[in-house]
Amino acid sequence: MVNAHRPRLHFAQHFLVARGVIEAIAGLVRPAAGEVVVEIGPGRGALTEVLLATVDRLVAVEIDRDLVALLRARQDARRLRLIEGDILQVDLGKVLRDAGGCRLLIVGNLPYNITAPLIFHLLAHADCISRAIVMVQREVARRLVASPGSKDYSLLSVLVAMRAEVEMRLQVERDCFRPVPAVDSSVVEFRFAPKPRYAVQDADCFDRLVRRAFGQRRKMLRNSLLGLNPEGGRPWLETLGQQAGIELTRRPEELSLAEFIRLSDAYWHLGKDRP
Repeated sequence: MVNAHRPRLHFAQHFLVARGVIEAIAGLVRPAAGEVVVEIGPGRGALTEVLLATVDRLVAVEIDRDLVALLRARQDARRLRLIEGDILQVDLGKVLRDAGGCRLLIVGNLPYNITAPLIFHLLAHADCISRAIVMVQREVARRLVASPGSKDYSLLSVLVAMRAEVEMRLQVERDCFRPVPAVDSSVVEFRFAPKPRYAVQDADCFDRLVRRAFGQRRKMLRNSLLGLNPEGGRPWLETLGQQAGIELTRRPEELSLAEFIRLSDAYWHLGKDRP
């Protein structure tokens, strides 16, 4: 029996049991023609069953081999393709090619122990994903939709904004899960752009600069960014700020996405001009 499965803490298994929430999530899916629905972490199959009532075919990725066996025993393999493995190791582009669709539509209750790496994994495959409707910790949801200057504005806020629009869709209390987790959750919807939403001279420079800035978020930019070019020292930093038109006595949470892009482009030009 499915209920005989004991949640495994090392997989951060907290199963959603609130029927109303499950149906509300399924109601947000609504795939367009050619979209392939992929469920991350189907678990015992509560959301899976509701999705299969509304979509012709579903792909699900589950790391727990016992749950994979349970789902295979319960569901028609012609309608549910199960991939046993770690979602962080799954090539989503290949999943799309194998399914013969045009874009992926991701849905699921993300394992909370890998939330940030999993979001970055989705960003790395943004060119093949149309939307993602996912459950995350509420504090992560706040970061995803945060504005510059707020306490929740973070590395995640900036990097996600380059590839997706994010909207808070549902608030889910912790008692909707078994076992009950220590945090409340939220369902957010990502709407991915096939290409970066804003032009930047070099994506690697942008990523490096933003990570460096938020790596020491309590420090002013003139201190946190010094490691980008230790040999250049303070004179190089002064030139960087002047070229970007950014005062480097500010802190990273104060900068808008457009200002980070200006800093990144200035960083790229300075590197390009080095002998």
